Amino acid sequence: MAFTLPALPYAHEALEPYIDSMTMQIHHGKHHQAYVDNLNKAIAGTANENKSLEELVKHAGSISPAVRNNGGGHWNHSFFWEILAPKAGGAPSGSVADAINAAFGSFDTLKEKLNAAGVGRFGSGWAWLIVKDGKLEVSSTPNQDNPLMDIAEVKGSPILGVDVWEHAYYLKYQNRRADYLGAFWNLVNWKKVAEHFANATK
Repeated sequence: MAFTLPALPYAHEALEPYIDSMTMQIHHGKHHQAYVDNLNKAIAGTANENKSLEELVKHAGSISPAVRNNGGGHWNHSFFWEILAPKAGGAPSGSVADAINAAFGSFDTLKEKLNAAGVGRFGSGWAWLIVKDGKLEVSSTPNQDNPLMDIAEVKGSPILGVDVWEHAYYLKYQNRRADYLGAFWNLVNWKKVAEHFANATK
């Protein structure tokens, strides 16, 4: 069963002015598509061909680098598109807000910690807000790894993530990763984050 590129839940230009239309076209239509295509090539004719994306990602330590990298790229981007939305952002509410305050003291402190994780990630990778042992933590991963992987330094269930590969921001922000991370908070789909939080804390 070949994997396919999920459609974006909004138009390419919908995240302007924070993420530009051209970046979205290239990021989704070229980069994410390449992860899907290369993943399908890497699993064709192997024991991994009929496994779910979640199964592949969770056993990243025992699969080939091509499956790990491209499977992670497919999972991470599919997750990323859904936690972004136009006319979104602002502060969280409800149980997610309560958990953020309990773990970090305030939403502003969470933003500082996640931004620092993103800026501090050397080279390419991701910064995450995860549920670990019932509590929220901030972590980061290199390349297309994620906290679901058995090889992750900090394992947990992601509820929010931000791509800090240069292809995610370079056309608009050039080398200003911190500015991109600051703008990211205007796009967070807290309804989707709340869904992930509810599933991770069942």
